[in-house]
Amino acid sequence: MKNSAPLSYFSFDNKALSMMPPRKARSNKGDFGRVLCICGSCGMAGAAYLSAKAAYRTGAGLVEIFTHEANRVVLQTALPEAIVTTYGDEYDRALLCSALERADAVVVGCGLGVTPCSRAILSDLLHGVDTQKTPLVIDADAINLLSRNRSLTKYIKGAVLTPHFMEASRLLGSPIEELLQRTAETAKEIAERYGAICVMKDHESAVSDGSARIYVNKSGNCGMATGGSGDVLAGIIAGIAAQNAKRDTKLSIFDAACLGVYIHGLAGDAAALHLGEYSLMASDIVDAISRVLKNTITHKEKI
Repeated sequence: MKNSAPLSYFSFDNKALSMMPPRKARSNKGDFGRVLCICGSCGMAGAAYLSAKAAYRTGAGLVEIFTHEANRVVLQTALPEAIVTTYGDEYDRALLCSALERADAVVVGCGLGVTPCSRAILSDLLHGVDTQKTPLVIDADAINLLSRNRSLTKYIKGAVLTPHFMEASRLLGSPIEELLQRTAETAKEIAERYGAICVMKDHESAVSDGSARIYVNKSGNCGMATGGSGDVLAGIIAGIAAQNAKRDTKLSIFDAACLGVYIHGLAGDAAALHLGEYSLMASDIVDAISRVLKNTITHKEKI
């Protein structure tokens, strides 16, 4: 790690929910942003479902899922509100480019797989997206693909990376045991190395933009250590980013990522109050997002 100034830590409390993008009384779905979820390989519809529904629950106006054809029926049944665009064994780059043109924020990687097809999808995405204009959240298999295809990492500056410790180990080439001892420092090291925002997932997740200022999350519980929880987080961050893109006064992508991590933890806490930590599932976290946001979002402007 580079020598730098001592780290400065901060956390959120409930007042941070006022950072959520305001909603006008007179509005339409286009006013709240469109999320593109490039998620779910053959047989992995669940990851796409969780990230897409989380984006909707967080307030995105529209969500499009770009996924394998095998997932179409499941997703259109489970989440009829979403637009589903699919590819088969022959991936069509034009379909992805068209979907990307419509997006205000993008999630890639949840259940995507690490096949030659998924690598082609990630490569085309990274060559086609401007992360300064269209926020990009890179999760799960997309992180693993980056670890295996280092030439692609030069295109991820400004993106949000959401690794767990195994994925962080692959990104940095460091033993997991070492990284577990320094969550915040690991987040900063990844952010510095790749020019990205890093959400280092842990019991107290740390978010870094490479500066000395580190967000340390205090919401959440051990029940959230369950399959699909990370997919939900990626969808929440993208949902905030898509709405943020429509604001006149915008949050930084760093602040949007911190807020997403905080809301994710609050939703986990709300779900655990009803179900307990042993029984918590990722879908419960999604359903609890509405309870977290219900009394915090009000009409800021009447037209």
